[in-house]
Amino acid sequence: MDQSVAELNQKIDGLTKQVQYLADQAQAAERARQDRAELMRDLMPIANDAFRLTTEQLEEIQEYVDLHDLLRLFKRLLRNGRNFDAMLDQLESAMDLLQTVGPITDSAFSKSVDLLQEAERKGYFAFARGGMQIADNIVTSFSEEDVKKLGENVVLILNVVKNMTQPEIMTFVNNTLMVASREVEKPVDTSIWALLNQMRDPAVRRGLALTMRVLSVVGAQAEGNGKSAQN
Repeated sequence: MDQSVAELNQKIDGLTKQVQYLADQAQAAERARQDRAELMRDLMPIANDAFRLTTEQLEEIQEYVDLHDLLRLFKRLLRNGRNFDAMLDQLESAMDLLQTVGPITDSAFSKSVDLLQEAERKGYFAFARGGMQIADNIVTSFSEEDVKKLGENVVLILNVVKNMTQPEIMTFVNNTLMVASREVEKPVDTSIWALLNQMRDPAVRRGLALTMRVLSVVGAQAEGNGKSAQN
């Protein structure tokens, strides 16, 4: 009798556990259903708005796009999936390169700005602006015929400039100008006796001789040019 009661109690306990398990499962299912229902209630307004906006946007472009176009575009996207993947890889590589080169370019830009500021401080840009003004004046002051003549005689002009810029010529001109600038401020005795006394100076006689020689050369050149013009 006691054994039968014990077996009955065990069966009742097992049945109670099963009933409790089923009740827990039912409660969990009910909670999940309520969560889904609440989620649907929250998503329905959003879905309705999204559907409405999509419909409005599609109505605006329905004259230009149809279902076949969308399907063709979708198939092209699928066919070019690997190309898009390769393009994204290249984009990532480019971004990595920019991140690596960025500090270098920033430093180079900063140095360039510093150099430009230093050039502006030293007056390079002002000098360039002045040079442009000089070039503009030259261009506006010469006619096409003048430029043509300059082109024909450019070799002669360069030779004259080369000869004039020889060190000995430049030194002679510079020393002469320096002495003349000092002497011109001094009083000058222009009497005959003063001039005769200066003629006793060897340097004066040498200067006069050189002057006469130069005048002779100039005269000969002028005479030759005159004859050429007459012919």
